[in-house]
Amino acid sequence: MEKNEMYDVTIIGGGPIGLFTAFYSGMRELKTKVIEYLPQVGGKVTYFYPEKILRDIGALPAISGSDLIKQLKEQASTFKPEMVFGERVDDLERAEDGTYVLTSHNGQRHYTKTVILAIGHGTLGVKKLPIVGADHFEGKNLHYTVDRVENFRGKHVLISGGGDSAIDWANRLEPIAEKVTIVHRREAFSGHESSITEMNNSDTHVKCSCYVSDLIGKDHIDKVVLNHVDSGEKEEVEIDALLVNHGFDLDLGGIQNWGMTTSDGKVVTDAKMETSIPGIFAAGDIVTYPHRLTLIAGGLAEGPKALNSAKAFLDPDAEAMAMYSTHHKEFVEA
Repeated sequence: MEKNEMYDVTIIGGGPIGLFTAFYSGMRELKTKVIEYLPQVGGKVTYFYPEKILRDIGALPAISGSDLIKQLKEQASTFKPEMVFGERVDDLERAEDGTYVLTSHNGQRHYTKTVILAIGHGTLGVKKLPIVGADHFEGKNLHYTVDRVENFRGKHVLISGGGDSAIDWANRLEPIAEKVTIVHRREAFSGHESSITEMNNSDTHVKCSCYVSDLIGKDHIDKVVLNHVDSGEKEEVEIDALLVNHGFDLDLGGIQNWGMTTSDGKVVTDAKMETSIPGIFAAGDIVTYPHRLTLIAGGLAEGPKALNSAKAFLDPDAEAMAMYSTHHKEFVEA
């Protein structure tokens, strides 16, 4: 076995949950490494929602995705964890001494005593619009992400989707766009109740039981064709921009071959965030267990729980959890 530095815990994933877990790992004085597939921290939030306003995190009435990641990055750097970017961890091997060897897609090997999976939905990939030729309009006025809200000012924006993201973007863009239309294949939306109420009470044009079936235009989309599910009627709608929020393709890569118990593509854990493999823990959107809170706030609690379980795995006599940060020597004035 080649020589390499051994870490107490390796966190796979540098999104919000991975970053906060790295901070808490420092609180517990564990030697920590974070491995992120993207070239920077933030995960899905940085890649897809930098300007999305988040309102479901305690003590933060409203914060943009980019600002949230900026603050989490600063917090995570407190204890100076090792950060590795541009690597997708695929293989897991258990050494004779019970430690683990992680191998990335580029052949790099990482040595660790425990592992915490905080990979969200896995390698990022949006579900594309299933229309032949749609890719021709990508980078023009067909969007799967929102880099700058101002790009939609004064335009007729049609949003395709019925989940939280589609509803949130409808509410965010409605005040600045000339017109916002949202279309959903089903009769009811699946987002947070208050967000749906806000959308229904706004000037957003809501069209249920229909979907985008065709795109009309040469260099840009000039019109979309809506297919009404019940009647089969087709309707042409002139637009300036099309924003598609159909969710993500779940791709765990080689991690899905580690042998952990899974359900519907997610890793099953218990209340301590333990997986079916000793020394491997998980937190965030990758996990499933009864009554899980599917909010960033929920994942921010799961990360420290996973870390406490890792600490107990390494030292059964250790305290069950860290002291409050107000009492930690890093933050107490001399």
